[in-house]
Amino acid sequence: RFAPSPTGSLHIGSARTALFNFVFARHQGGVFVLRIEDTDMKRSLQVHEHSITRDLHWLGLSADEGPDVGGAYGPYRQSERAHIYEEGVLRLLAEGHAYRCFCSQERLDALKEDQLTRGRMPKYDRRCLGLTEEEVQQRLAAGEQATVRFRIPQGQVDYQDMIRGRLSFSADVIGDFIIKRTDGGFSYNYAVVMDDMGMKITHVIRGEDHVTNTARQLLLFQAFGVEPPTYAHHSMIHAPDGGKLSKRHGATSIGEFRDLGYLPEAMVNYLALLGWHPSDERELFRLPELVQEFTMDRVSKSPAVFDRDKLNWLNGVY
Repeated sequence: RFAPSPTGSLHIGSARTALFNFVFARHQGGVFVLRIEDTDMKRSLQVHEHSITRDLHWLGLSADEGPDVGGAYGPYRQSERAHIYEEGVLRLLAEGHAYRCFCSQERLDALKEDQLTRGRMPKYDRRCLGLTEEEVQQRLAAGEQATVRFRIPQGQVDYQDMIRGRLSFSADVIGDFIIKRTDGGFSYNYAVVMDDMGMKITHVIRGEDHVTNTARQLLLFQAFGVEPPTYAHHSMIHAPDGGKLSKRHGATSIGEFRDLGYLPEAMVNYLALLGWHPSDERELFRLPELVQEFTMDRVSKSPAVFDRDKLNWLNGVY
């Protein structure tokens, strides 16, 4: 699945993630799912969703399931799935995997500052974990606002990453994170797990900036008693100077490259070669050829470097 947030246009890094998911799914004879993660109501705009969908179509990466085509496991926008998230929260509360927290933001900020001052990893101190159900109901009835926190179990979180191999995290450093906010909204890590379960997602290919999120998500899958997807975390795309690719390096969105006259075949070919290498010395691949050739064992852990000269050469070829 490819799950962008409609808070901006389709960045070249996100487009590569979509491409890897698309060709992997096609190579396996699977289904490519587009999910719109629009829970950030302030920044999510329909115009951005439309531009993302348009740019994916332009690249030839049309989804088999998604907001614009439907599917058996919709809805495919997070903003339309609140009832599903609420059911999951109630289940976690009932089974003791979650609890209500009445701590104010001021207390949480002071706690974090104190922990940092003492050289400790900031995490919630479980002050509200010991509240009885009667106390919780009394405080809710009195109009107090509460978040819902996921109760982290003790032990290690281990998983096999398709690109990075065996990864291991200590659950102790994670801390009981919020899954439902006081405004009624749901956190990213929680909503993603509910969506991946509900949409029968088997494989997740995404950037290495999500590695620590994966640990949290695996613990949620464990609490629900559901087998998690297989994960692959690819490297980021760096600018030629080694820094983060940004506007100061020129065009960074797919729409900008299209408007500059680049061809979709050239963009797809170029994006595929950012972090993936074929079995031979070939450099020219159209999308159907990529589907045939693409396997995860040829995706590199090393950062990819954006080379505009290479893109220009490919565009000239096409």
